[in-house]
Amino acid sequence: MEGKLSGRRVALFAADLFEDIELYYPLYRLGEEGAEVVVVGPSRRTYQGKHGLAIKAQAGLEDVRQEDFAALVLPGGYAPDHLRRQERLLEMVRGADGAGKPIAAICHAGWIPVSAGIVKGRRMTGFWSIKDDLVNAGAAYEDRPVVEDGNLITSRYPNDLGAFCRAIIAALSG
Repeated sequence: MEGKLSGRRVALFAADLFEDIELYYPLYRLGEEGAEVVVVGPSRRTYQGKHGLAIKAQAGLEDVRQEDFAALVLPGGYAPDHLRRQERLLEMVRGADGAGKPIAAICHAGWIPVSAGIVKGRRMTGFWSIKDDLVNAGAAYEDRPVVEDGNLITSRYPNDLGAFCRAIIAALSG
C-alpha cells in the first residue's frame, strides 16, 4: 500500500501477554500509511496476547538488526517485562537510539528503554504504575497522552493510541 511511510520498515515487538490493542493498532495504522511492519519476537513463533489474540512473529531477535528498520515500536502489557530481559533487544534499542531512529514505547513498554539505559535526562510517560521506575532511571515523568523527547516517543495506555501512532507517523515522515 502506498502512503506517507512507503519504503519504511518498522519493527513491532511481541512476546507472550502483550496488550492486544497496543500491538494490533500500530500494526494496522502504520501499515495503512504504507510502512512494512515486521513483527519480531524473542523467537519466530506465535505469541498470545493478554486478551486472547495471538500473533505470529515473522522474525526472531536473532534474525534482525536495528539497521534493518527505520523505527522500533514496543507495545505494552506484560510482554515488556519479558522482552527487557533479552540482551539482543536492548542492544537494538541502544543502537537505534544512537542512530536517532524513533523508538516508540506505550504503557509498560517504557521498561525496555529503562533496561537499555537510554532514559536518563529524558522526558517520558508510561502507565502510572511504572512512573517510579522511569523516575528512578533518571527520566522526567509527564502525565500526558504522548511525550516526545528527541527520537523517544512514549504513551500511557490504550486510550492514547491515536496520539501515539500520529507521533510515530510524523517522526517517520520527516
